[in-house]
Amino acid sequence: MVGGVLERPEAFRDALVKWFGRHGKDYPWRRTREPYAILVSEVMLQQTQIATVLGKGYYQRFLTEFSDVEALAAADDERLLKAWEGLGYYRRARMLRDTARAVLEHHAGRFPEDWKSLMKLPGVGRYTAGAVRAFAFDLPGAVVDGNVARVLARVMDFREPVDDTAGRRQLDEWAETMEDGARPRIYNSALMELGQTRCRPGVPDCGGCPVARFCRAVDPAGLPLKRRRAAVTEVTEHAVWRQDRRGRVLLVCEEGQRRTGMWRLPVRPESEVARWPVLMEQSYPITRYRVRLVVHQAPVGTRRSGPEVWVAVAELGGLPMAAPFRKVVVELLEKTQNQV
Repeated sequence: MVGGVLERPEAFRDALVKWFGRHGKDYPWRRTREPYAILVSEVMLQQTQIATVLGKGYYQRFLTEFSDVEALAAADDERLLKAWEGLGYYRRARMLRDTARAVLEHHAGRFPEDWKSLMKLPGVGRYTAGAVRAFAFDLPGAVVDGNVARVLARVMDFREPVDDTAGRRQLDEWAETMEDGARPRIYNSALMELGQTRCRPGVPDCGGCPVARFCRAVDPAGLPLKRRRAAVTEVTEHAVWRQDRRGRVLLVCEEGQRRTGMWRLPVRPESEVARWPVLMEQSYPITRYRVRLVVHQAPVGTRRSGPEVWVAVAELGGLPMAAPFRKVVVELLEKTQNQV
C-alpha cells in the first residue's frame, strides 16, 4: 500500500473516476439530471435490486405513468399502488407522492438544492438528500448506501458495525472527507459502482480494484461488520378462495396495515378454515417475518365477512395487489379456467 486514502485523497479520487470512465454502467438515471427522476430511482433502489427495478421495467413504467411531480402529486391510491405493485414496501410509494406534493406546495414545483430544504421533504433523509444533491445538481452529497458502506469499511479497515448509529456517523464523516468536491456526480457514481462490481459482498475482486493500493483491509472478505440480525419469525396466514356463480372472486382491501390500499384474498382464523380443502401453499418474506400462506377452498354458500367484496375477474388486473397474493390469484384463476 502506497498510503491510505486520507493521506492521498486526490490520487484516490482520480484513480476511481478514471476507472469509472472506462467501466461505469449505463443506467437510465445516470443519463438525466432531472431531480424527480433521480429521486424515483433512489427510492425504488432503497429496498430493491437494480436487476429487478430495470429488468422488470418498474422504473420506466412508473415514470411513464407519472412523468413529473405534478402527475405524481395528483395520483390516487389505486393508480399509485398499481404502478408500484411488485416492488413491496408500499409506504415508499406514498412517501414519494407526499414529496411531490411538498415540492409543489413549498417550492413551486422545483426541487431545492440545499441540505436543509431537501431533508424537510417527506421521507427524505440524509442519504436521499445527498443523492439528489450529487446526481441532480452535481453538489457534494457524500452518498453512503450499502455498497459505499462496504467500500469505506474495507478501505479504512473499519472494525465496528456499520449499521449502528456510531458506525453510520463514522462512515458519513469519511465520505465527506473523501468526496470529490469538483466532480461529486461522477465520483459518487463511481464509488457505488465499485461496491456493486468489484468490492462485492463476500470475496471482493481486489485484483480488479482500481484503488486497491489505498486499501487498509487485512481481511476484506470479513468486512463490513454488522450487528446481529433479529431472528426470523415464522407465521402462518390462512386465506380463502371463493368464486360465485358469476365468476367473481372474493377479495378485501387492506386498511391500517403495511399494505394499506392493496387488495388480497380474505384471511380467516385457522379455527374457521381448518376443515376446508387446501388449494395451495407458498412462503414469502416480509421484513423479519417468514409467512406461510395457506389458501383454502371456501365451501359454496360461504358468506362475506366484514369489508370483503366480490370483484369481477375482468377488474382484477387493474387492482393493486401484493406479489404473493397476485401470484396465488393468477394460478387459481388458471386452474379454474382449465377445469371449465
